[in-house]
Amino acid sequence: MANEDVWEKYAQLLSGLRSLGRVVVAFSGGVDSSFLLKAALEALGPDNVLAVTADSETYPAREREAAKALAQELGAQHEIISTSELGIPGYAENPVNRCYFCKFDLFSHLIPIATARRFGAVVFGAIADDLGDFRPGLKAAKDKGVYAPLQDVMLYKNEIRLLSKQLGLKTWDKPSLACLSSRIPYGEKITKEKLSQVEQAEVFLNDLGFKQVRVRHHDGLARIEVRPQDMAEILKFADLVVTKLKQIGYRYVSLDLQGYRTGSMNESLAVNLGR
Repeated sequence: MANEDVWEKYAQLLSGLRSLGRVVVAFSGGVDSSFLLKAALEALGPDNVLAVTADSETYPAREREAAKALAQELGAQHEIISTSELGIPGYAENPVNRCYFCKFDLFSHLIPIATARRFGAVVFGAIADDLGDFRPGLKAAKDKGVYAPLQDVMLYKNEIRLLSKQLGLKTWDKPSLACLSSRIPYGEKITKEKLSQVEQAEVFLNDLGFKQVRVRHHDGLARIEVRPQDMAEILKFADLVVTKLKQIGYRYVSLDLQGYRTGSMNESLAVNLGR
């Protein structure tokens, strides 16, 4: 897409945000929500924007601190609230619509904040790419009346990265994020212990230099996803990785030869549905 077309989408985004008046931004600190926060601040000014980060068992501590630092850097009003997905009835059983429960609960926390402080809308960072995947959270947003401004103007991840870079956002090349629960297969119970194992394993691999990484939790087996170009490199650390992940609590450690891809846990859904 031509550069001018991307900036036209950005202009439409700013216009759409201005029409909302004052907004609460669901802010995780990832590529998309950071870009949305930046745009909201430009469109509405800092007095009319509140970034809210939900801190829970499924949100890595490292990401919470990064979100706090970035909000401060951008000059945004920022609050961190405590939530607990594992306390939501039905969530821990990990059904295929798990993300619906998560987003519905998140928005149920954010909407009263917006109402009490006279913010006109709650917005979150869903993007055009999400329309092509299984995303129950989109239905939760619709049910709760929450806006997805990036999706409304059909901004895709590659365009958001491009605009973020040109706007000076340091998150422009940040690896894609997802809640820790997304590492556990549907139908397998989610527990604090499993979430902690995943977080420890991914932090360890990040610190080895692998920034785009997932550790998929299959009972006692860790299935590691890295980018195809990083596979040869991670094999150099094979003994170290196996030792560390066994210390964390895994019995077996494997490397997924398909490499990193978003939503790999959804692949089983496609098989079950005959796609």
